Amino acid sequence: MDELIDLLRNTRQSVFRLETLSSYTAAGEAELLRAFEAGLPLPPRGPDTDPWLRMVADSVRDGTSWSRVHVLDRPLSDYLRFELLGYQGNIAAGEDVRIAERATHPEALNAMTRDFWLLDEALAVVIEYDHDGRRLTMEPTNKVSSFVGQRDIAMRYSVPLLDYLPLVQHEIRRSW
Repeated sequence: MDELIDLLRNTRQSVFRLETLSSYTAAGEAELLRAFEAGLPLPPRGPDTDPWLRMVADSVRDGTSWSRVHVLDRPLSDYLRFELLGYQGNIAAGEDVRIAERATHPEALNAMTRDFWLLDEALAVVIEYDHDGRRLTMEPTNKVSSFVGQRDIAMRYSVPLLDYLPLVQHEIRRSW
């Protein structure tokens, strides 16, 4: 992860993230996810409270665009409901967070099953996960044309998070 952070800090034009899983397992989120599932309020998350989001905000301030698309299926998993609310911190840091539902454009989105980062359209970092959503590997490659194409398709068939949230408010079981 430190290597990825170094790559992100050295990116000057654009950072794109494609997410495709309905659940991720990250040690740093376990306690927050349990609190969310128990109906407890989540702590504020933004550049002033989260070092990752501070890095994003500083990078955006310096002129790098950050965007991500989460290609997902409904009904939403507990993790996705948690993540959709958490993404608001990413927006506060200046990231363009978007959602694409596979069912709305299956011909374009069903093939998107691998997560990756795309940095300055020059380097992709492909991420492999186990069946529980635990990160196994991150492999960089400079063969980026297929990743640029996937980014373009994901962006075309996605909507901004803040437009998507009202559509799934009843599934999230929380107000924001």
